[in-house]
Parts: sequence; structure tokens; C-alpha cells
Amino acid sequence: MTGTIPRSPRGEVVYLRPSERSDIPLFVRWFADAEVTRFLQLRAPFSEAAEEKWFDEMTAAQGTKGWHFVICRLDTDEPIGTAGLFDLDGTGGNAEFGISLGEKSAWNQGFGTDALRAISDFGFGELRLERIHLQVYAPNTRAIRSYEKAGFTREGTLREAHFSEGRYHDIQLMALLRSEWETNGQPKSWERNGFS
Repeated sequence: MTGTIPRSPRGEVVYLRPSERSDIPLFVRWFADAEVTRFLQLRAPFSEAAEEKWFDEMTAAQGTKGWHFVICRLDTDEPIGTAGLFDLDGTGGNAEFGISLGEKSAWNQGFGTDALRAISDFGFGELRLERIHLQVYAPNTRAIRSYEKAGFTREGTLREAHFSEGRYHDIQLMALLRSEWETNGQPKSWERNGFS
């Protein structure tokens, strides 16, 4: 599960590229927006200094403990968000998925679902994962719909495990298995890239 990315994971409308230091001001802008961070674990906006520190830690772990990508539109190359696989377990073949669409103009257009399919192709088709899992706050119904469209199944509930906006919320646990990904009927990234 280590090494360089053989090719950029690609969906039908987005592709995923590695983060660059020049992306940091974009991340600071995205994560200063309360609407963008509403369903993330962030409690307060990150400063540029905090983002620099996070960036250094993330790039040091790239390819060993996780993979972090910037989501870009295929039609314009515009960066619209971030996605990644974290807490890689090479022995068990597991990784946790995380995503944030920072450009609100890209919401509700299928970009997040497409990015999730692309990173699933990367995880199962390049990293040999067996399972990709995620946690989502129950009020985030838009994200839950997106995860279900990408083939993820609800596996359980952590009841009242997250506190925000003055109250406790459930956390839904969802996952996609290799066998489900293999039979989902979706073209894989390498087929869209012309490698098959």
C-alpha cells in the first residue's frame, strides 16, 4: 500500500490529484466557511499556519498511512474539494474515507458521488483494499444519499456520539466491500482512462 500514484483516480466528471502547497490558501478559505464545515469534525476555522502544519503531516503520511487528494472538475480543472483514504490497515485491507466539497457552487451536482466512486476504484483497484468505511452524522442526509448511490451500506449507528449545534447527534457507520464494488456495474477509472 505504499508508493507513487500510478495515475490520477478519475470519475466521469471529476479527477483526483495530489495536494500541493499552493492549495493551502484554498483550504483555508473552504474551511473558514461554517456551511462547508457543518458536518465535519472541525470546531473552528484553521489558520494558514495550522493548515501548513497539517499539510506537512499529511504529505509525510501520503502513501503509507493514507492518501489525500484534491477533487477537480474534468471540464474546467477547477479544484472543488478534498477526498482521501485514512487510517490504512494493510493487514486487514481497510481504510476510512473522508470528503469535503469546499466550493458550494459544486454541491448537489453529483461531484461528490463521482469522487467517491473514483477513490473507491483507487482503493480497491490499486491498493487491494477489502473494505472502505466511513462515518457520517445522521443529519447529513445529502451525504448519506450520495454514499448509498456509490454503493455504501449502513452497518450501524453510534447513538448520540457527536455534539454540535447545541445537541447530540447519531453517527451512521457505512462501508463498501470489494465484492460489492466489483459487481456494482459502474465502469472503473482505468476503463474511463482508456487503459482497459
